Amino acid sequence: MQKTTLLSIAVVASLVTAAIAQSAPEPEPAWRASALALVPAGYVAGEAYRTTDMTGYLAVYPAGANDPKSAASVFAARQVLVIKLDKDERRALSAELKPRSDATRGNRDTTMTDPDGQESEFAKSHAELAAKRAALPDGTEPCNLGAWSEDRDPKGLNVRAEPSVKSRVLGTLPPPYRLKMAGSENTPEDGWLTEFRVIGFKDGWFLIEGATPPGKEYEDEKKYPRNAPKPYSGRGWVAANKVGANYANGGTRMGGLFQAPFADAKWTPAQRKLGGPLDTDGGPKRLLACSGYWGLVESQDGVRGWWRSLCSSQVTNCS
Repeated sequence: MQKTTLLSIAVVASLVTAAIAQSAPEPEPAWRASALALVPAGYVAGEAYRTTDMTGYLAVYPAGANDPKSAASVFAARQVLVIKLDKDERRALSAELKPRSDATRGNRDTTMTDPDGQESEFAKSHAELAAKRAALPDGTEPCNLGAWSEDRDPKGLNVRAEPSVKSRVLGTLPPPYRLKMAGSENTPEDGWLTEFRVIGFKDGWFLIEGATPPGKEYEDEKKYPRNAPKPYSGRGWVAANKVGANYANGGTRMGGLFQAPFADAKWTPAQRKLGGPLDTDGGPKRLLACSGYWGLVESQDGVRGWWRSLCSSQVTNCS
């Protein structure tokens, strides 16, 4: 028991250390300020991630990357603004938008400052998700997030065969459930929420599977009521505005959200529900879309952007 506890403490400590290391970006190069005027219409500048041979590389992403109707994909080809610099490498002279090839990649989120290999591991995980795209319905964006139903309708949340309110109902997910048994100390005041995995997104709908009975994973299985509500556990679609989650530690910069699902996109500070910089304590006001391990969310103070890694734990934070 003691070894397990010590191991858990070590794991948490390593995650916290990684989060602190990501808490602030490296100082931006002098040329970035003048390069902003060269960013093409329809794009938003992120980090200036590389300077070499009088050439600068500025990460850019489509302006609609954080709009649910045009949400960016972590699987899509990326672009970079290649900047011609003056001889002192302090001022931008001209710029050209180019595909982000291996020659222009060399950025801090994949190689130069990825000492723990975290970005490389996420890249592998995203490649695995991309390989499974064919097994999903046409047009579905592959995702992998933990989430829950926030629908409080006594009839439950409908799980549909297609991403449409007119589609056939396959089953339902129970509303919040309060256990009324002695010795149940974990039960939240408003009841247990029904958890599931989000495996895809399309047109304002999440494709889910693996729903579990509300609270069963947190309670003594021997005491869990046999007559407790049982959710539809198969694959199906639920409306995005009925889904919630908690922030988990995705190894990126804490305290805010990214404009696109990449660690070098523009970053904007955001707040928790009770104030203070956004972290793994609590969750977003709304979950809007997803791409891979990233969730497009709206923070409690109204900032819209991407956060990497969301979970469905209802008893602890997801650090």
